Amino acid sequence: MSRGDPQVSTSNPSPAQIKRWRQYLADERAEAAVYRDLAKRRTGEEKTILTALAAAEGRHEQHWLNLLGDHAHPPLRPSVRNQLLGLLARRFGSVFVLALAQRAESRSPYASDADATDAMAADESIHEEVIRGLAARGRNRLSGSFRAAVFGANDGLVSNLSLVMGMAATGVGSQVVLFSGIAGLLAGALSMGAGEFVSVRSQRELLDASQPTQITLSAAASLDLENNELVLVYLARGMSRDVAEHRAAERMGQFSCDCDPSLSLQPEQFEATNSHETLGTAWGAAGSSFCFFASGAIIPILPFLFGMTGMGALVLACVLVGIALLGTGAVVGLLSGASPLWRGLRQLAIGMGAAAATYLLGLLFGTVVG
Repeated sequence: MSRGDPQVSTSNPSPAQIKRWRQYLADERAEAAVYRDLAKRRTGEEKTILTALAAAEGRHEQHWLNLLGDHAHPPLRPSVRNQLLGLLARRFGSVFVLALAQRAESRSPYASDADATDAMAADESIHEEVIRGLAARGRNRLSGSFRAAVFGANDGLVSNLSLVMGMAATGVGSQVVLFSGIAGLLAGALSMGAGEFVSVRSQRELLDASQPTQITLSAAASLDLENNELVLVYLARGMSRDVAEHRAAERMGQFSCDCDPSLSLQPEQFEATNSHETLGTAWGAAGSSFCFFASGAIIPILPFLFGMTGMGALVLACVLVGIALLGTGAVVGLLSGASPLWRGLRQLAIGMGAAAATYLLGLLFGTVVG
């Protein structure tokens, strides 16, 4: 028998086993509820997948019920993590919930617990991959705007904090520091907006230039059959010579057959078809970059805006920026299925390191000039 088979479990479980099983039972019920709540907000294939995951968690729930017997009552509360998942699933049902669920599935204890069956441990491993696939769809939809948001906000936080710290270290007055921070906010936000506008516009123009035209439809009838340059068109698009020659002959009306569907004339599909949707508009990208940078850059100058001066203002600015960096790092960690804490601390270390280096350079510059 495999490990965890109810037939070989002890008839008199220890208090530690009962406590652990009851927690597993509560968590399985909570996870099943999360998948059902997510399924309510989905349609088609995604709804079917999430419903199947809820059913699998129900089977795991039954396993612990069988082991617990009369010890299953009263029910325990699920873990804080699963309570949070349930709340988010009921309120939002977003990719963040799927990212959290992916991380939860990856940390299942069943692989090392003798009271869980091999099938249950395997289920949890597969569930992680299923959720990873579902979350990937949402991540792809978010990738462009999310990149701009994180990059813009972090750039504003770090660059303007560094500017404020560097200026303050030189010994100039608080008013000069404030105006420097405002100038840094405006200059950086405008630069980010302009840069994103040019980047997206240029990329769209490159896509337009790379998109194949349908000139072959009008030119094919007049081409020289002996020197058929239409073959070159299809070779340049990546087709093999056999496929290119077959497609060119068919396009010119020499023959049509269904002998090999992969060679037959079909509507031409191009990889760049949806690329414009992924990029978005240049003005939209510029506006979002401006706003995200400004939202980050205003945080380091908030203490100065409210009249604080000196070291107290600098310390508060660092604290506020540190909290914001932890938050953006945690969001990146959640969406990537990694540890939110580790990503937040990494973001914090990078930002504070840049600010500290600028502060030291400001001190050096102030000493040399003074």
